[in-house]
Amino acid sequence: MSRMKAIARATDYFDKGTFKSELARRVAIPTESQSPERAAELARYIDTEMRPALGALGFSCRVLKHAKAHGPFLYAERIEGAGLPTALSYGHGDVIRGLEGGWKTGVEPWRLIETEGRYYGRGVADNKGQHTINLAALGAVLAERDRLGFNAKWLIEMGEEVGSAGLHELCERHRGDLFKADIMIGSDGPRNAPSEPTIFLGARGTYPFELIVNLREGSHHSGNFGGLIANPGIILAHALASITDARGAIRVPEWRPPLPASVRQTLAGVEVDSGPRVHGLTATGANLI
Repeated sequence: MSRMKAIARATDYFDKGTFKSELARRVAIPTESQSPERAAELARYIDTEMRPALGALGFSCRVLKHAKAHGPFLYAERIEGAGLPTALSYGHGDVIRGLEGGWKTGVEPWRLIETEGRYYGRGVADNKGQHTINLAALGAVLAERDRLGFNAKWLIEMGEEVGSAGLHELCERHRGDLFKADIMIGSDGPRNAPSEPTIFLGARGTYPFELIVNLREGSHHSGNFGGLIANPGIILAHALASITDARGAIRVPEWRPPLPASVRQTLAGVEVDSGPRVHGLTATGANLI
């Protein structure tokens, strides 16, 4: 079966060290989007890594830019047929600051190091390792049967770690053409446990808003013990506390989506395991990403 042969190809890709060598090359590019002096490195990751990798899989690529963005966006597509379903995948090549000198002895940010059964290096888990795996999976399928069986699109951004500036506007601009798809697969998130593959049938998101308390003009003392006049800080604190409890559970009923019994039954068997701790950090913490 072509499926089993494709899986065998993917296994061989890892066992022969190809995954490690490709990931090492990508980790070596210091794509710190928080550091303005690394702007050239953000572009280099797109030009020397992502474009060649996607091009080798038959994708046509183009670089997109936005005035707000900290770095370029790469859009790639492989269209196999007008009537086929289309999958849009997402990844980001930027990482948080390397924090050289802050790693435990023997590991560092810009060199992939295998030790204690793990790969260490900035971007290994967030997000260079993830999109490297996804691209390798596509490559294994194409090598086996010379087609995916669906249309594939990719969006790689270089500013996720600084808030994805410009991403919303770019997606809004191209929602009806470039980014139009039947499903969006975003491989950028944690697993429930290091040893358990995880697929979330949903995407995390945020909706920014401002809470402003404007009680009066000028500065006024609220009194030695408070209560003489309303304190805006206290009002804001209570407003925030009404949104979630101390553990982060949503307290606004209208904000909570309905949870069918089938979903509750599935979640009942899910356990969250952060894995062994590494020098005060979990195995999915800062030393690994």
